[in-house]
Amino acid sequence: MKKILFTMLMMLAFVATASAQAKIKFDKTVHNFGQFSETDSKQSCVFTFTNVGDKPLVVNQALASCGCTAPKYTKTPVMPGEKGELKVVYNGAGRMLGHFKKTITVRTNGTPEVVRLYIEGDMTEDKK
Repeated sequence: MKKILFTMLMMLAFVATASAQAKIKFDKTVHNFGQFSETDSKQSCVFTFTNVGDKPLVVNQALASCGCTAPKYTKTPVMPGEKGELKVVYNGAGRMLGHFKKTITVRTNGTPEVVRLYIEGDMTEDKK
């Protein structure tokens, strides 16, 4: 009887610890720069996220779909209830004019493990 009770307590403890995890929630997943001139081709925005889980959240990686987009993110663990940032800089210098849409893939130790963020806008010709 003691072995059965001990086994059940161990299983309960395992389930309780397994369900505790980090959870990432972004304030927004899409940013639209709107229209901007090619002379002002460098645009930036900040995506803010919150750890809504109960374990520390770590952003392991943030990869852009193009070399014209550079993400920088909070490297230290984000404690439960705290916020972190992911800053994205788009540099359209030497790029084609018109509409663009780029993806930033964020990998974390939490749930979900992968989040995709999007930036878009319209770079127009400089009117001289």
